[in-house]
Amino acid sequence: MSKLAVFDFDSTLMDGETIDFLAAPLGLEEQVASITERAMAGELDFFKSLIARVALLEGLEKTKVDEICADLPMMPGAFEVVKGLKERGYTVVCFSGGFRNATSPAAKALGIDADFSNVLHDDEGILSGKVGGDMMFGFSKGDMIVRLQNLLGIDTKDTLVVGDGANDLSMFEHAATRVAFCAKPVLKEAATHCVDVKDLREILKIVDTL
Repeated sequence: MSKLAVFDFDSTLMDGETIDFLAAPLGLEEQVASITERAMAGELDFFKSLIARVALLEGLEKTKVDEICADLPMMPGAFEVVKGLKERGYTVVCFSGGFRNATSPAAKALGIDADFSNVLHDDEGILSGKVGGDMMFGFSKGDMIVRLQNLLGIDTKDTLVVGDGANDLSMFEHAATRVAFCAKPVLKEAATHCVDVKDLREILKIVDTL
């Protein structure tokens, strides 16, 4: 039986928010982090918050972005949970409202089957402050998971989702097993399981009880 596991990236597979790390060299970490916090709590429209935060990154060199993204800290248990789920017959995918610069190298390192995220636009190697991609809206993760389920022939009952913030709500609607990982209250309310310790291996314990 084919099964699907979809993970958020920022503050789920990775210990932190990619955009906060990118804002640090510009001295804008606190400003960006405050917008991120409100967006993840469901207080701001995701699309508007993403556009506002990326605009603050204008002028950052793409090489610097890639350098930062190559060194992001993975969440404890990230490697083990991906390996364990694949051993249990899951296709493992990453959805992120963040950026391909971060999700693609992480997905390769972790052994994840595919990553869907956004792309930071650059003009001759310098960020323009513009962004586009697969995960621009609050509904994007839900929209993408339905397409993946149809493509792979996997039912809602065989779908596991893991996330931490409000923009994960749309994918929670299409999974029988919904794990809120060190999550905001708005997501915990929609979850079937909550993990409140920074250890993704706890998800394998949940899966083994299903």
